[in-house]
Amino acid sequence: MSDTINVLLIGGGGREHALALKMRESKRLGELWTTHPENAGLARIAKAVDVPVSIREIYRLQQFCERNNIGLVVIGPEDPLAEGYADKLAAPGRLVFGPGAEAARLEADKAWAKQLMKASSIPTADARVFTDARVAKDYLASREHPPALEGKAQKLAGKAAAELPPVIKAAGLAKGKGVIVPSTFKEANEAIDRIMVAREFGDAGSRVIIEERLEGPEVSVLAIVDGHNILVLPPCQDHKRLLDGDKGPNTGGMGAYCPAPVIDDATLAIVERDVLVATVDALRREGIEYKGVLYAGIMLTPAGPKVLEFNCRFGDPECQPLMARLKSDVIDLLCAACTGTLDTVDVQWDERTACCVVMAARGYPDAPKKGAVIEGLEEAARHENARVTIAGATRTKDGDTVVSGGRVLGVTGLGATISEARQAAYGACDAIKFEGAQFRRDIGSKPAR
Repeated sequence: MSDTINVLLIGGGGREHALALKMRESKRLGELWTTHPENAGLARIAKAVDVPVSIREIYRLQQFCERNNIGLVVIGPEDPLAEGYADKLAAPGRLVFGPGAEAARLEADKAWAKQLMKASSIPTADARVFTDARVAKDYLASREHPPALEGKAQKLAGKAAAELPPVIKAAGLAKGKGVIVPSTFKEANEAIDRIMVAREFGDAGSRVIIEERLEGPEVSVLAIVDGHNILVLPPCQDHKRLLDGDKGPNTGGMGAYCPAPVIDDATLAIVERDVLVATVDALRREGIEYKGVLYAGIMLTPAGPKVLEFNCRFGDPECQPLMARLKSDVIDLLCAACTGTLDTVDVQWDERTACCVVMAARGYPDAPKKGAVIEGLEEAARHENARVTIAGATRTKDGDTVVSGGRVLGVTGLGATISEARQAAYGACDAIKFEGAQFRRDIGSKPAR
């Protein structure tokens, strides 16, 4: 393919900036438009959409695409996918990368996804879904104090219940933060109150999932799907906890590296067969065609790989190290996914390892502080084998890039080994200064659990 194509990129986070930077390398790119020019990074490399961006006024975005001869729409975040942007913006002569609303239920409705997996024998944790907080707490109590057993069985059951309270999840979209892994049953009950009573995650908490706790290292396995063909991407490992040593609260992601050696080729093949292919087939049986990114969060348990949850888009920050390593033309790849021709694309990867470190604002994730001026971006960009992506929590003010929310930057380093990649990333991080900056110092230092 050689024809140029105008692209509309929907979304304003670090994931979208990474995609935009990669698209800027493509010889096929005509004009690049962004729905989020408030992102200081996107504002520098893409034109701003001049109409409201809302599903209620989607006709305005449709008209914008027609006026500006948009040939490819790339939808980054989960919310517009769940709202049906892909369905509404597809048109003759216009490709849309991202699943439709029905397919996006894999992420938007975790209860529905659980039922789909159960019906199709896709390996995942056992779970129960609740719409009432009181009933959910009663179930927790039955887990904490199971019916009396005799002898050794009683001791083992009591020990398991005391040591391993289940995981509590908001069933809807919670921007990667709706999963609580409690240390005690008291914390598990508090998690139900946070999700269902206080509605800490909004409408995502109208239902709660109480899920068996799985043990083992986690890995992110992403694939690009064209409806039939599946291209498995190099596995990544995300670090969700705020603090070093996987301590502190869950976040949207504090860093990731790629490829992740925690999963070997044989296990990756099992995930492809038993999870990715099985899920695409299960959706097809429901009359749902899946096109876009299918992201499986996998726990490598002693009993084999099991699905923690699905996402229907590139992860953030997994997208950053993936784009840093991708050598092929990303527009060719995205168009092939839209047209059902993934099997014709030869995808090449940089052999080096990539490590992405997220720099966040003071107070993140609970109450991020805004307004700090970010300094050192140009110096960081001069660091060899490092690149900086700017997240949605930034704005331009009086010529300065300033903090406007939680996750501020993604700093990615490349190296022949994970150690060299980490060195490149952290060298660039140390060049960047803003008041209250916080970031983990152990991304990629060992497999996260």
